Amino acid sequence: MKKEPFDYSAFRQQAIARLMGGDKELTGKEGVLAPLLKDLLDAVLSGELQAHVEESRPNRRNGSKPKQVKTAHGVVKVQMPRDRDGSFEPQLIAKRQTTLGEGLDQRILSLYAKGMSYEDIQQHLEELYGLELSTGQLSAITDQVLPLVEAWRSRPLEAVYAFVWLDAIHFKVRQDGKVISKAAYNVLAVDVHGKKDLLGIYIGDSESARFWLGVLSDLQARGVKDLLICSIDNLAGFGDAIEAVFPQAEVQLCLVHQVRNSLRYVSYKDSRAVTAALKAIYQAPSLAVAEQKLAEFASYWGPTYPLVVTSWQRNWLRLTRFFDYPPAIRKVMYTTNTVEGFHRQLRCVTKSKGAFSSETALLKVLYLATQRIAQKWTKPLDNWPLTIQQLSILFGDRLTIHLKGQ
Repeated sequence: MKKEPFDYSAFRQQAIARLMGGDKELTGKEGVLAPLLKDLLDAVLSGELQAHVEESRPNRRNGSKPKQVKTAHGVVKVQMPRDRDGSFEPQLIAKRQTTLGEGLDQRILSLYAKGMSYEDIQQHLEELYGLELSTGQLSAITDQVLPLVEAWRSRPLEAVYAFVWLDAIHFKVRQDGKVISKAAYNVLAVDVHGKKDLLGIYIGDSESARFWLGVLSDLQARGVKDLLICSIDNLAGFGDAIEAVFPQAEVQLCLVHQVRNSLRYVSYKDSRAVTAALKAIYQAPSLAVAEQKLAEFASYWGPTYPLVVTSWQRNWLRLTRFFDYPPAIRKVMYTTNTVEGFHRQLRCVTKSKGAFSSETALLKVLYLATQRIAQKWTKPLDNWPLTIQQLSILFGDRLTIHLKGQ
């Protein structure tokens, strides 16, 4: 028989009546809250099962069995409802869960990782479970991830990475009574097995090559000995910072960024024609053809847009590194689209945030969001067997000594 919806108003009235009637103990076996919490948990679990069986017809209810659960208000014996085909997985109290607090904490962390504010989480818990938690309590729960964050940020890394994309993403953070911009420096890499991994998140002020130098030094201290191919944007001094720590690294400037920066100096009426001419340069079949296309661009557009020509000529060596590689490798390295795609996923989580309350709050959200995103990074890059064969030929011992035994 379908159970009646739980009456939260009656729940509160009953608690008040018991207190007024002489039940002064709130917690413990004989306390006021334990039996009331039992009614609440039984009602929520029953509601979860009802929703499940309605979605899985002809499945139906199949009684219940008692279970003892430890809570902040004492041990509570709840009735765990069952369904006929055994497919019901309760969310409030998992099948093997014996402590309510642990499950609740994980649920709060999950909501926080999805970008919900403390106020949103408070409303969610109030409406769904009738639970009231203060902002301080929620902050204490989310602070549980801080030791995990530090352990993750200091974990040992692989000796060599085949592809590395380095980029920063900016967020608003409250500091000293003001809202300022903070940069989250992210290092996304592919190891010799073709698996993606975020090597670290570093929070700093506005993006600079000097800060990146510290990031790269930290990677080295954590065990990284070599980076084969690094894709970066056109930040001044960035490539030099990489080569200062990893002298053999091949640094490729992002061509999408280069075109985007070039168009800042181009009038709207010429933008389409200039874009097409630049596209002919970086989509050339070979370096020789690309150099010819750049010469043609400089001859035609140079008198009108000398800054664009100067920029391409100054960055030419690092803009054209990808021409040294086969097509399968070229398409992986010539832009920072891979890390920018990761940043778009972070934005989906943080878009509702006007400003983070602190740098620590920002780091907690980014870490939790990253762990959820990384759960999908289970497969190697497409065509990885071919790619690793080509890389082993091109980089020789720098790579093959790390492939022994595979």
